[in-house]
Amino acid sequence: MNSIKEDIENLRDEIRQHNYRYYVLNDPLIADYEYDRLMAKLEAMEKAHPELITPDSPTQRVGGEPVKGFPTVAHEIPMLSLANTYSQEELEEFEKRLRHLMPEEDFEYVVELKFDGIAVGLLYKDGVLVRGATRGDGERGDDITSNLKTVRAIPLRLVQKEGLPVNVEVRGEVFMSRSGFKKLNRIRENAGEKVFANPRNATAGSLKQQDPRETARRPLNFSAYYLRVTEPDSEQLALTTHLESLHRLRELGFPVSRHTRLCKSMWEVLDACMEWETKREEIDFEIDGLVIKVNDLSQQSALGYTQKSPRWAIAYKFKARQATTVLKAIHLQVGRTGTVTPVAVLEPVFLAGSTISRATLHNEEEIHRKDIREGDTVLIEKGGDVIPKVVSVIDEKRPSGTRPFRMPKICPVCGGPLVRSEEEAAVRCDNVSCPAQVQRRIEHFASRQAMDIEGLGGAMVKLLLENQLIEDFGDIYRLKKEDLIDLERMGEKSAGNLIRAIADSKQRPLDRLIFALGIRHVGSGAAVLLADRFESLFRLQKAESQELDAIDGIGPTMSRSIVQFFRQPQNQTVLEKLEKAGIRMEEKRKKRSGIFDKKTFVLTGALTRFTREGAAELIESEGGKISTTVSRNTDYVLAGEKPGSKYRKALDLNVEIMDEDTFIGLLEKSRKRPFPRSSQLGMEL
Repeated sequence: MNSIKEDIENLRDEIRQHNYRYYVLNDPLIADYEYDRLMAKLEAMEKAHPELITPDSPTQRVGGEPVKGFPTVAHEIPMLSLANTYSQEELEEFEKRLRHLMPEEDFEYVVELKFDGIAVGLLYKDGVLVRGATRGDGERGDDITSNLKTVRAIPLRLVQKEGLPVNVEVRGEVFMSRSGFKKLNRIRENAGEKVFANPRNATAGSLKQQDPRETARRPLNFSAYYLRVTEPDSEQLALTTHLESLHRLRELGFPVSRHTRLCKSMWEVLDACMEWETKREEIDFEIDGLVIKVNDLSQQSALGYTQKSPRWAIAYKFKARQATTVLKAIHLQVGRTGTVTPVAVLEPVFLAGSTISRATLHNEEEIHRKDIREGDTVLIEKGGDVIPKVVSVIDEKRPSGTRPFRMPKICPVCGGPLVRSEEEAAVRCDNVSCPAQVQRRIEHFASRQAMDIEGLGGAMVKLLLENQLIEDFGDIYRLKKEDLIDLERMGEKSAGNLIRAIADSKQRPLDRLIFALGIRHVGSGAAVLLADRFESLFRLQKAESQELDAIDGIGPTMSRSIVQFFRQPQNQTVLEKLEKAGIRMEEKRKKRSGIFDKKTFVLTGALTRFTREGAAELIESEGGKISTTVSRNTDYVLAGEKPGSKYRKALDLNVEIMDEDTFIGLLEKSRKRPFPRSSQLGMEL
């Protein structure tokens, strides 16, 4: 038995060494086929002797049954986010602040690629991985150890040799290569599954799989950037610079970016930023900027931290990527509330990881301001590398005979009249039976932030409407398995899964039901306020404008919309269907003050995941207040892309600057449910 145990451990060590050469040194000694044979041999030996299986064996990367949810764990040291810069001037301001804090010091900087992935923290005890967690809100994250163990670039056991610690915390970024992302999407498309929008979304979704065996099938990678030696080894590794810590990470068995650069001055940092601005497409993974860190660890310690971020590090964010293409046509898209949005139909062009063929034009005023016409050659970009938009027209390429855009007078879907109020730029179709509105209302009702009915996306809703199985979202709960089995791409298993998802949605919280109804002007934040106040959809239906106006955060426009919604006979009919189906329409709510209670926010820059109004509504729903000017009384500045003078003033006054990821993380922590991250909340497109 001792001989078998020794043979198994020797084989494990051989496989670990091949993993190290492949992922860390980028210098494999054997082909994939030979590696797979070694793994198969180890699996067979362990199957014959299950009593010899250890948690750090290479075979244990995929194991265990699917989990139900992820427990939340506290980080021993907070995983803070970084302040962002967007220009040479802002980087120079960063250095000025360092010199103001430490006027007698000279600084060296380490410049690292800012991977567009998911930050995680890994805890090793006695050389073995015991826990892996997401960053979460910085203080606490989700324990996703079982999923992180499937990422082959993450060692299950540290390289052990004299002088190296065995008790450490390592932080880094899980990401997906562009080539791996494309291959994954091809597989999903061929299987009739929804494709991912970009590699970051695919990575996030992969790490949150309930079944680690599914995560193991995703092409995930890892790059480490932080090392902390923990008890009882805290005195073992005396490091003096950040560059040394990166070298130690490699020795311990972690992949570390080979594009890291030591810069002796801010001028060298600026050169690196300009260089990578143009080179970012040359590598096989997405980066959205660079991270600049003071190299000397004693200087880092002396500089310390603000409440949100280290003073000794900053992120330089790249400009939004742009491309030129031809605008072939301007189509009109009717949203769930009747808003008619002009959409640019583009000659397909590849940009920032995906092929772009459509972009929002917002409204008629925006089109006229930029003088956008069908046939124009236009410059497009992805806001936050997510939302495509038309930036400008290239006038010298405009063909002769083009005509200015004019919004039609009738709805392109139902032929009803289009109207525009004096207070809004938006044009609307007021026909509540308009087929486009019906489909989008059902999609909204089933969406993740609303009733969260998995499998009931746009294509399925369209299929159900075309086959006359539903007319509105109240009919969803009348569906039976036999209604679905014969539909295109719907087998018995898929039909069963959808019916179960529909049944599960009946017990969603009251605020999500209110939001799902699609009442105009009522976003998720206002839905929470209404649920907290009335605790019953029946009582909300009977509320008058005066009672609604009295709720802090519900204004006259919203209250009129709520009253009007519940008075419409068509809506009352749908609500009766929901009640009959057994939807939870009453709920005893816990009273709470909100995570932003009595905090003052200022918004600046272009938000990519929220509209300004949507972000303000969420802040107010959590007890916060909105101000238009930055002062010493400001608690937070929520900063999007290309922030202006408010951002600089916040830096001068040492006001905490919050990015959208941090903002969403706090909301998720408060509400204990996810927010969509791939598109703007509040956008029709």
